[in-house]
Amino acid sequence: MSTGTDRVGRVAPYVAGIVAGAAMLAVGEALAALLRQRTGPVAAVAELVRDLTPAGLVKGFIELVGTADKPILVAIVTVGALALSALAGRWRFGWLVLVGLGVLASVAVLVNPGESGVGAARGALVVPPGLATCVGVACLAVLQDAARAAAREGRDATGATGATGGTGRRRFLVIAGGVALTAVVVGAAGRLAGRSRRTVEAAREALLDRLRATPGEVPAGAQLDVPGVGRWQVPGEQFYRIDTAFAVPLVDPDAWRLRIHGMVEKELELSLADLLDRPATEAWTTLCCVSNPVGGDLIGNAWWTGVRIAPLLAEAGVQAGADAVLQTSEDGWTCGTPLGVLTDDRDAMLAYAMNGEPLPIEHGFPVRVVVPGLYGYVSATKWVVDLEVTTFDAFEAYWTQRGWAPEGPVKTQSRVLVPRDGTRVRAGEVDIAGDAWAQHRGIEKVEVQVDGGPWTTCELGTVPSADTWVQWSTRVSCGPGDHTVVVRATDGDGETQTSVRTDVVPDGASGWHEVRFTAG
Repeated sequence: MSTGTDRVGRVAPYVAGIVAGAAMLAVGEALAALLRQRTGPVAAVAELVRDLTPAGLVKGFIELVGTADKPILVAIVTVGALALSALAGRWRFGWLVLVGLGVLASVAVLVNPGESGVGAARGALVVPPGLATCVGVACLAVLQDAARAAAREGRDATGATGATGGTGRRRFLVIAGGVALTAVVVGAAGRLAGRSRRTVEAAREALLDRLRATPGEVPAGAQLDVPGVGRWQVPGEQFYRIDTAFAVPLVDPDAWRLRIHGMVEKELELSLADLLDRPATEAWTTLCCVSNPVGGDLIGNAWWTGVRIAPLLAEAGVQAGADAVLQTSEDGWTCGTPLGVLTDDRDAMLAYAMNGEPLPIEHGFPVRVVVPGLYGYVSATKWVVDLEVTTFDAFEAYWTQRGWAPEGPVKTQSRVLVPRDGTRVRAGEVDIAGDAWAQHRGIEKVEVQVDGGPWTTCELGTVPSADTWVQWSTRVSCGPGDHTVVVRATDGDGETQTSVRTDVVPDGASGWHEVRFTAG
């Protein structure tokens, strides 16, 4: 008959592997934090997995889990590493599994474009995964030895010789518990010692006194008095966030530099202090993600403060033949932007404030790019550090490598926010409201159609420019029963949005938004 000691003996090798793997992960993450690296080994592997995954699968995964994609992928990588470690505990040469995981993590940090350094400095990136692997292998050897002793004791306990008192089992549990507790302490201590987030947050707060930024006053009539329509000005903490960063870049504002180079007469390098000394521009601008489906919420409007890009490019002296600017983020992400939209009359800017405060860290602190009229994947680089004046045929940016169009003007879109799809309202006069956008062309008209009837022109809110969304509303009579409302918008160029539904790939979704509700 099986005894407790016997069961411990059978499970012990798996526990040995998991604990050794956990120790390896904890040391790697702690060392990366201490060395101020942008990503730890786990996040680096997650980013490598993301970059090697076909674009179609990435898109499907994001559609399935939404903005939880990054933590879910990090969790998958972590669980996968621990699962392999558990199997390693059963194998005599299990240390090779941990070495393989260490090599994978080393490759991931070395090829990660978001990690800085060259030569020997870049080689230092492998110190965390390298030392962590050594710790993991050493822990595995000790734990496997203890696990084998526990297994032998379990076999003796069920044989003719009788139990041996559980000494081997207790020794294994003490060692495994000690290593696991140490791993937790090391991981927590590493994060506390790194304190990069708190350091940058403090620098961000200190920057508030140096900004010449106003909070922005919502124009009279922009915010419609219709419950449920949402806020015309979106607070920073509620603004949508879409980017590829598994670990948010934590940039010291005093050390931040922007390089403007390429097809220019004079290369420029600017610090944040240089930007703050230049004439500031402030504007309402609505940003929208190309991944926003019809009726989706990956869109927001804010008051941005910064420096216009056009004068900077003029100062650098753009050479003939250039038609694009390749933007690069601190984490290595890239996008290509048409040169014309950065040099025309729109407020394309290097923004350092949002709604009167320094940019939130998740939204690009200390400096990001804001370009009205383009989807973010070709314009809105967060944590921007490099602008290269070039030509579209000289590069492929991050998302264009994955099948998205090289240029991404925002399409004319509208959505119904009141009533919400599937809700029940009181029969009679029903408020229908929502918003519409066609940045840098503006919205001329919004119409709704109820139950296939005639189109009704809606009342539009006041907007300060063509670069923001507009709220709209109307009131229709709805008897008891189920109803369907459809909305369409006409932009400032006189073009009415198409009813033809398209996917977000390669250049943004199109089609009319439809909502069904019940009156009673």
